[in-house]
Amino acid sequence: MKKKFLFIDRDGTIINEPLSDFKIDSINKLKFEKNVFSVLSSFKKKDYHFVIVTNQDGLGTKEFPKEKFNYVNNFIINVFLSQGIKFYDFFICPHYLKENCKCRKPKIGLLKKFIKNNKIDKKNSFVIGDRKTDIEFAKNIGIKGILYNKNSFNWSKIKKKIIYSNEIIKFNRITKETNVLINLNINKYVKSKINTGIKFLDHMLEQFSFHAKIYLFIKVIGDLHIDDHHTIEDVAISLGRSILTAVKKRKYINRFGLGIIPMDESISKCVLDISGRPYIKFNTNLSGNILGDLNLNMIKHFFYSLSYSMKSTIHFKSFGENDHHICESIFKSFGVAFRKAIFSNCNNIPSTKGVLL
Repeated sequence: MKKKFLFIDRDGTIINEPLSDFKIDSINKLKFEKNVFSVLSSFKKKDYHFVIVTNQDGLGTKEFPKEKFNYVNNFIINVFLSQGIKFYDFFICPHYLKENCKCRKPKIGLLKKFIKNNKIDKKNSFVIGDRKTDIEFAKNIGIKGILYNKNSFNWSKIKKKIIYSNEIIKFNRITKETNVLINLNINKYVKSKINTGIKFLDHMLEQFSFHAKIYLFIKVIGDLHIDDHHTIEDVAISLGRSILTAVKKRKYINRFGLGIIPMDESISKCVLDISGRPYIKFNTNLSGNILGDLNLNMIKHFFYSLSYSMKSTIHFKSFGENDHHICESIFKSFGVAFRKAIFSNCNNIPSTKGVLL
């Protein structure tokens, strides 16, 4: 089975590199980079393995004795171990650039045997370092490189890039009535692309994705020559199942969300509990007439189907005079509540049962 690896530079990436002599040869010079422990802990939960690859100019010389390096390096390793972070392997090139050795980054001489003996998931493995040689090193291995910078591209941003940006959930539901294709990313917002065949529903789902700060691609072929019922129902089922898969991957979430959105004379409140228990309460004064190309009595059915497919409790309460305003505020309030519910800022499951979904 292939493994996901992060090949990480040491000085200037996980610890601060002193500009005076570029050597960390005493504990007094040691300073860890901000958020490195919490971010590597997040990567550990995603089954990443950590390998340190570092150039240490002149290691073993009088100017840079191995004893001093080893003392500090062992201290670094032990601090990470105390936080539950273990390095899979550690590679050190002790040569100066002028020696033109085969093991100094960006060359890969140090790792040839390691690469041969380990099945590396190259699509999901990265080199992380603070120098352009680290990026060249990544190319020579055949994986992606990330240039670390404490000011512009720090560990928190690296976490978002690696863990979140590529987690697209793909779901395709095919029945005799509809063919619904959904791509969903709850970790990254870019403008959604939605074509259900029902323009007003497209508009509402765009409002949801914008206020939830998620990406949605939806393409539907449905039996709209009959009516909009099957299309709306199957879109809701497909969206709910996609959300359920995405939330399970995230694991730790707030669970609860509240959204209150006014729109002119109307106001809607959505209370959401991503709990594993489907239930819907829909208290609105929509007239039930046609709005654009959508039957308004299908809005309640949409959220009913969504609630049961994403295994969540959803309460709505809204009032107003204009159906368009009421309907739009409903979807916006759901988006706001959803964003709050899936927010991950903890290391435990918010339930005394120890499980949500």
